[in-house]
Amino acid sequence: MQILNWIDWVVLAVTLLAIVIYGTWQTRGSKNVQDYLKGGNTSKWWTIGLSVMATQASAITFLSTPGQAYNDGMGFVQFYFGLPIAMIVICMVFIPLYHRLKVYTAYEFLENRFDLKTRTLTAILFLIQRGLSAGITIFAPAIILSIVLGWDLLTLNIVIGFLVIIYTVSGGTRAVNVTQKHQMIVIFVGMLVAFFIIVSKLPQDITFTKALDIAGASGKMKILDFSFNLNNRYTFWSGIIGGTFLMLSYFGTDQSQVQRYLSGKSVKEMQLGLLFNGLLKVPMQFFILLVGVMVFVFYQFNEAPLNFNPTATELVLNSEFASDYIKLQEAQKDNFESKQIEIKNFINSEASESTIESISKANHISKNISNEAKLLIDKVAEKQNIKVESNDKDYVFIHFILNNLPRGLIGLLLAVILSAAMSSTSSELNALGSTTTIDLYKRNTKEKTEEQMVKASKWFTFAWGIIAICVACVANLAENLIQLVNIIGSIFYGNVLGIFFIAFFFKYVKGHAVFMAAIITQIIVISLFLLNEHEIINLPFLWLNFVGCIIVIAISCIIQLFYKNDKKITT
Repeated sequence: MQILNWIDWVVLAVTLLAIVIYGTWQTRGSKNVQDYLKGGNTSKWWTIGLSVMATQASAITFLSTPGQAYNDGMGFVQFYFGLPIAMIVICMVFIPLYHRLKVYTAYEFLENRFDLKTRTLTAILFLIQRGLSAGITIFAPAIILSIVLGWDLLTLNIVIGFLVIIYTVSGGTRAVNVTQKHQMIVIFVGMLVAFFIIVSKLPQDITFTKALDIAGASGKMKILDFSFNLNNRYTFWSGIIGGTFLMLSYFGTDQSQVQRYLSGKSVKEMQLGLLFNGLLKVPMQFFILLVGVMVFVFYQFNEAPLNFNPTATELVLNSEFASDYIKLQEAQKDNFESKQIEIKNFINSEASESTIESISKANHISKNISNEAKLLIDKVAEKQNIKVESNDKDYVFIHFILNNLPRGLIGLLLAVILSAAMSSTSSELNALGSTTTIDLYKRNTKEKTEEQMVKASKWFTFAWGIIAICVACVANLAENLIQLVNIIGSIFYGNVLGIFFIAFFFKYVKGHAVFMAAIITQIIVISLFLLNEHEIINLPFLWLNFVGCIIVIAISCIIQLFYKNDKKITT
């Protein structure tokens, strides 16, 4: 793996430092809560749209999504099919209500509609899930730099975390919005450059169309799955139903997103910003997945490592199982060479069913060999009591970048991934600090001055930054980082969304019923997730968003029948 030279370091350092310094300088001196938490309500629709996209597009997106496509193809894009539907609903229902009530957080509305305990519970559910997610968004880029620099993950988690804390604490919401515009520009440019470089590195006789044909023959271009098979995690139906509920909850009730559009100048600016996100997000995710598919095609002509995590490879090659690993490497090389014959037949217009089947079979063999290697790595790690990740999905794209891109562009792509990490983490810390300040601190203490509130918000933001760093330091890689973030969200989002739906559409349900139902529902959803993890039931995590929402609504309605005297708190 090649090491960064001075050009890459200059590109990387200048890009990141310019964003941090600019964001800190532009937003210095926020003296009141309106400026610090809502950016003075000055954001235009394009700033809102880019900020909303940047909040969701963390480093995990640019690390994990190409690796997801490399392994499983384009089907993951179905996860986002519910997003445009969610944007329309939020623009019609959520935004006008939040604007009319002049709230700083989404959870203020719940006290107006229900009571203080329901508001507090919902805010706490948000703080738990978003605090965990913030740690993971720091952990993801730390993986990259641990490979590039050879530093340990603990040091990198601390460095990246404090870099984000500096400008987030300094400038509040406006600092986040200002920096995210520039971060998204870096991200768009970097990914476009990466795509064209990958295609240019394919053999001369392999056009983009032929590359898509090869990917299709290998089963990577299957986008739509209309089956109702719950064993398939990503289908059209899980995306439209589960995805819609997840996106409604994320963009409509998650303060890290709500705070982005609450900074808008008007309802129209907020709505246009979200619609912009709804129109652009699915194509953007499709493109990032396509980059991963092109990386897969590249490795059809260039031998891929048996495992993309160099730390794992080094560990096993320095163990007593080195000879077993070398045998697997040789088996992979033999399979690669035999596959080349079938691919040449395929691109020379001999695309018969037997040729396609042979390519598919060769890729299946390669995957089995890779799985054997992972088991061997796990065996060595367990025996030596060393923590190392054998699952290499999150290392695929960074391995390609470091080994195949020209000098300077490596620095740019690393800046892309780190910019994404900083933008997402800053939004999360900003929202965590705001929610703690407004929903817990302000609501449960005596009246504070504007200056005291701003100071408290800065300290809470700083504290959540420290907590996120701690979470990052103890984080383990799951099957895939982007899935881990979505799993954490799905455990909480359905319940929270159900609470808001009750507030909007079930006017006869009062605070006590919702509070009790929310606690019961959260216990049920966590239990369902654990049962699924232990393969006792079959319920993919995306469906938890739908199930959680339905359960809390149903239980609230049932409980309300027994509490006729529970009084409604009016707005």
